[in-house]
Amino acid sequence: MNRSLGEIETLAKRAARGAGLSWGLSDDAGRAVRWLASRQLPAADVFVALLDQNDTCVSADIAPVSLGGDWRARGGRLCPLSSGAALSDCADRLSSGAAIQMLGISFPLLVVPFAAWAALHIKAPITIGWDAVEIATDGHGILVSDPDRQIETASTARLRCTCSNQTHDLTGHPGLRGVVSEKSWETLQTFAHRTYAPATEASRLRGAGAGTSDND
Repeated sequence: MNRSLGEIETLAKRAARGAGLSWGLSDDAGRAVRWLASRQLPAADVFVALLDQNDTCVSADIAPVSLGGDWRARGGRLCPLSSGAALSDCADRLSSGAAIQMLGISFPLLVVPFAAWAALHIKAPITIGWDAVEIATDGHGILVSDPDRQIETASTARLRCTCSNQTHDLTGHPGLRGVVSEKSWETLQTFAHRTYAPATEASRLRGAGAGTSDND
């Protein structure tokens, strides 16, 4: 299905909140899915897979234990959203030439938008790599090298993020719409529905229809 980026961002944000993420991280998640979708990357499918995986996880188990050395999670799998938010906070390390490595990062594609925002902050391109994938971005444009199509299949990886020498061939001008599969859209709606207050008798009577009255 072809959807507007506004629709995609709003539903992804609500789904993240329904999955138990904080308001701030839910907002980041919506923006990240929108950023990827605008560049025709499989944002929603990967995001749905992450929500399904983390649905019963304790947030402290999937967040970085420490931001010194290689980043690891207590539970073994790093969440790309909490790790991405931490990456944005640590952007200045990259401009000094240091590398940031994340071990056991789940669905690494979701880290890319955070790296893009870090690139905007330090005003320099950043390269993110895992397995055979390498992505360079200056925050606007993006260059993807993915000979084995692991963007769509990698569920856990070792990710390395560095300041990049890539100064050309970054494709800009993101699109205004994104593609989301019907199955992923339905799953996002299911998560989003968790945020809705359950109906009460009073709310049903205030809603559309005759309620308990009979106007015939």
